[in-house]
Amino acid sequence: MSISSRFAVGIHILTLIEINKEGISSSEFLAGSVNTNPVVIRKIMGMLKKAGLIEVHPGIAGAKLAKDLSDITLLDVYKAVNVVQENELFSVHEEPNPACPVGRNIQDAIGPLLTSAQVAMEKTLENVTLEDVVKDIVNKEKLED
Repeated sequence: MSISSRFAVGIHILTLIEINKEGISSSEFLAGSVNTNPVVIRKIMGMLKKAGLIEVHPGIAGAKLAKDLSDITLLDVYKAVNVVQENELFSVHEEPNPACPVGRNIQDAIGPLLTSAQVAMEKTLENVTLEDVVKDIVNKEKLED
């Protein structure tokens, strides 16, 4: 199991919208870069719009960022695309056997550790902006030239 790919696709969409800001970032164009169906892109774009990260208008092809690159964190994207519910990145199996000492205590033993791990990951995402991602990609492209 892994975190939904919507998170990575959301970052991809936002980054490409910025890098292609002189062009038209339609769902078909974005889908070509992500290598997926435009319907998937439109669904994620709807989530990004609802979160106030992009602007899209019915009947007009393309999207643009609703905020400055430096004002969009990866945590914003993570939350926008509903990767997981609040404090549910990790789940502990339900109803372990209470007759077993491990089953009886596993949830209390690892629950706080898993919550702490999620908080640490979210703090990391909060400290990285879309501007950081765009700069990294632009720099990588310059090295390839």
